[in-house]
Amino acid sequence: MTSPFPIGGRIDESLAVKPVRVAVLTVSDTRDEESDTSGHLLAERVKSAGHELADKRVVRDDVAQIRQQIEAWVASGSVDAIVSTGGTGLTGRDVTPEAVRPLFDKEIDGFSVIFHLVSYQSVGLSTLQSRALAGLVKGVFVFCLPGSNGAVKDGWDKVIAAQLDSRHRPCNMVELMPRLLEK
Repeated sequence: MTSPFPIGGRIDESLAVKPVRVAVLTVSDTRDEESDTSGHLLAERVKSAGHELADKRVVRDDVAQIRQQIEAWVASGSVDAIVSTGGTGLTGRDVTPEAVRPLFDKEIDGFSVIFHLVSYQSVGLSTLQSRALAGLVKGVFVFCLPGSNGAVKDGWDKVIAAQLDSRHRPCNMVELMPRLLEK
């Protein structure tokens, strides 16, 4: 079986997809629900992959608003993964990493490395301007992508989609979900 993912692994087509409940968060001072192209793109990709779009919101580049939305989704018990888009750059208003990183119980260091690897193939050294990150918040995966449509495509298509696909081999994050809160 061939994989649509360029970096290792394969999809075992003989298995059924286990849907994951994914919430999409757009962080932006300039976008609203109507003009949120990156968020809409991400939401469509989530649904096309066979997952449930648990919720979709737009919040301002504000530490308190970002944290409040993520904490509400985590506390709801109705979300397995959160993917944000926006606010990972270097400008003064880009505060997604500052908002999200303190919430992490564990950071997924490899996500940033792999994201930058695939992003470099698309935008070259401009990937240095992104502070994409991922981690676990009380058993919920949180992935933070840059706000451009290209970054959303790279992040979802080439990294996140494979790890949220229960059929991805040799391993995936879905199979870890029942054990994330083990002591």
